[in-house]
Amino acid sequence: MASETTVDAGQQLTSNQGLKIADNQNTLKAGVRGPSLLEDQLFREKMTAFDHERIPERVVHARGAAAHGYFQVYEPMSRWTRAGFLNDPRARTPVFVRFSTVAGSRGSADTARDVRGFAVKFYTQEGNFDLVGNNIPVFFIQDAIKFPDLVHAAKPEADKEIPQASTAHDTFWDFISLMPESTHMIMWVMSDRAIPRSYRMMEGFGVHSFRFIDARGTSRFVKFHWKPLNNGVHGLAWDEALKLGGMDPDFHRRDLADAIDAGAFPEWELGVQVVEEADAERLGFDLLDATKIIPEELVPVRPIGKMVLNRNPDNYFAETEQVAYHVGNLVPGIDVSEDPLLQGRMFSYVDTQLTRLGGPNFHEIPINRAVVPVHNMNRDGFHRQTISKGRINYEPSSIDAPAIKEVPAAQGGFASAAVPVSGTKLRKRSESFGDHYSQATLFWQSQTPVEQQHIVEALQFELGKVAVPAVRQRMLANLVNVDTGLAARVAEVLGQPVPPASPRTPARRYAPSPALSMIRRNNPKSIAGRQVAVLAAPGVDAAGLEAMKAALLSAGAKVKVLSTRLGAVRDAAGGSVPVDHLIVTMPSVVFDAVMVPGGAASAAALKGSADAVHFVREAFKHAKPIAGLGEASDFLSAAGVLPAQAPGTRRPGITLGDAASAATLAPAFIADIAVHRHWDRGGKDVVAA
Repeated sequence: MASETTVDAGQQLTSNQGLKIADNQNTLKAGVRGPSLLEDQLFREKMTAFDHERIPERVVHARGAAAHGYFQVYEPMSRWTRAGFLNDPRARTPVFVRFSTVAGSRGSADTARDVRGFAVKFYTQEGNFDLVGNNIPVFFIQDAIKFPDLVHAAKPEADKEIPQASTAHDTFWDFISLMPESTHMIMWVMSDRAIPRSYRMMEGFGVHSFRFIDARGTSRFVKFHWKPLNNGVHGLAWDEALKLGGMDPDFHRRDLADAIDAGAFPEWELGVQVVEEADAERLGFDLLDATKIIPEELVPVRPIGKMVLNRNPDNYFAETEQVAYHVGNLVPGIDVSEDPLLQGRMFSYVDTQLTRLGGPNFHEIPINRAVVPVHNMNRDGFHRQTISKGRINYEPSSIDAPAIKEVPAAQGGFASAAVPVSGTKLRKRSESFGDHYSQATLFWQSQTPVEQQHIVEALQFELGKVAVPAVRQRMLANLVNVDTGLAARVAEVLGQPVPPASPRTPARRYAPSPALSMIRRNNPKSIAGRQVAVLAAPGVDAAGLEAMKAALLSAGAKVKVLSTRLGAVRDAAGGSVPVDHLIVTMPSVVFDAVMVPGGAASAAALKGSADAVHFVREAFKHAKPIAGLGEASDFLSAAGVLPAQAPGTRRPGITLGDAASAATLAPAFIADIAVHRHWDRGGKDVVAA
């Protein structure tokens, strides 16, 4: 699939042309202290390569992380599609998946509030298929002609080039307030979906309606869903995301790479919502509208296969940076729909790669190369790698044999869906795209009170950074059409009146959908790859620590011992416990849970450490699981995390017990970690952190 270049001690240093180099330490000069000479081709070749190591970054999705893996279908999908990789349960189709933020540059932080790209390249035996989507199932706009305006508005403002990787500024909200079709997407972006805990813990969506085509040529609409299998769907707390952006801006890419290195391979299930052409109009909204979802209660998501990411890239630039996705990379049995946003993407993806990757031959870069033979009459151009033999560079031809021939659809050739098309040429939006608020209301009403509060706080923050009162007022006018209570809660902080709701025509009422809530749909499964901090000081009870640590490691978690100094701490029995990190260098926001072992001296030392006290308070504020053994409860009480209580008492997300019960307490702590957040225990605003 991808050619590899390795270096070993026995290889000879050469130029790009294979010329052996005798001196790579000095430029060619006129005398030992004289000027360098223009004729030094070895220096010029080396410096030219260095000067051009950077290519233009992506306008959007510039900051990314990626991994290799495979996809395997559960059973043949022939009743829906003739795509080969979806009909052979024995085949493991190689994939390369790139996750990314959208608005920020390559140098921005992973944890910004933003949409996340979720792009999958399938290297199938019928050619490459690219499923290029996001972690949010809808988009801001309905027609691709507005995409440049959207991105310009969201990017740093044109005069001062600020702010970076943030939509909390005038131009973005000015545009959004004038585009009611964006309201549904805004609800998702203001939710915790836009600040995922990990790439491993987010869903992926194809966003658009595509088409499945079966062997008879019958076409059906299909929407694609990726659902994580290991760790559920989880987000960061907003305060947590802000702190991580400064403390570890590479948090998401590090988390993905570390999990794969540790063997905790991320897994997703590919699901589809299939809608017969005849049933599409009965849904009550237009399937060609990218600002709409198909609620899972209307059309359930059917799992059809599993994707596993099991190998990190060998070289970030050669693979993650140079990979080129395109929604038009299709295989027989899958086709696009007439969605006007998708239609525009069919043009823009190729167009942008021509600039980024230097010409029309970017498909020959190893990470983009198909695993099947490529035969066509395309020739020449920048960075051509294939050496085409013979004098024929056209088709058809009768001169040279064997001739390259077309492949009929019945024999595996690609054929577009036979969809009737008629009408007058015009520039107009379909009236069926006109309902901008009903599904935004559906999303709002499907959230738990905690999730709704997070949306309110996000809107208060974002609109609070907008300096133009008229823009804030227009946004309130949009929000009141979603929910009057939502608009009132945002307006209260902005100090502006709640405008009256506008007539909602057309409009539709939906029953709340549990599938849209991360908290309601969360099914704890595994803690593989979760990070657990252990706070220890001299006098720690090593036996309890090791018992709990062994149980956590057995469940797949990663456990790090933190203290106020590096090296090792003496335990209560006179032994020593190795320390992995300082508390001040590995803050609580990096971890998923905290465990404090027993030991009177250790608990007393931690009580005297402002950094340790802040660590557990912050973890509590962010609703993370906390476990305390023996005297650790004294430390946790002193830190204000919990009132004094008898060992063994259970509170949501907090596990306490005596030192001897570490092994029996471990299952409860592991179950708490799998849930991830424990907002139901309350009190997050009581603890200062």
